[in-house]
Amino acid sequence: MPDTKKVTVTCQFCLTRNRVQVEKIDAGPRCAECKKPILLDRPIKVTDDDFRQVISGSDVPVMVDFHADWCGPCKIMAPVLDEFAQAHEGEVLVAKLDTDRNAKTAQELGIRGIPTLIVFRDGEESARQTGAVPREKLEALLNG
Repeated sequence: MPDTKKVTVTCQFCLTRNRVQVEKIDAGPRCAECKKPILLDRPIKVTDDDFRQVISGSDVPVMVDFHADWCGPCKIMAPVLDEFAQAHEGEVLVAKLDTDRNAKTAQELGIRGIPTLIVFRDGEESARQTGAVPREKLEALLNG
């Protein structure tokens, strides 16, 4: 039997942290507490409170988009990241962290421009890109 890969995510409805087996995504994982669906075919929201647990609790790479609501290039990246997350569901966890609301994490990681995309593997940074980029660049960032 192959190794089971899991990700740790926070339920967007009740804020309970859940461990989800990526091999069972097609079965429609639900929150252990509120029983609402956990959707991993789109970027998930992370905050200062759960950021470290999400990136270190994932057996697949985690690509985090450090962004702000007012940022024009960040708005350009949003649909590109949505498409990327859907295409790579179960292979990579795509997350978004609002740098205005979560300044502590952004400062710790030295985020100086947005959007900044960072890929984490086993909880450690493995690749970084600043600025809006096409999907092909996201593929290269993930595989680089």
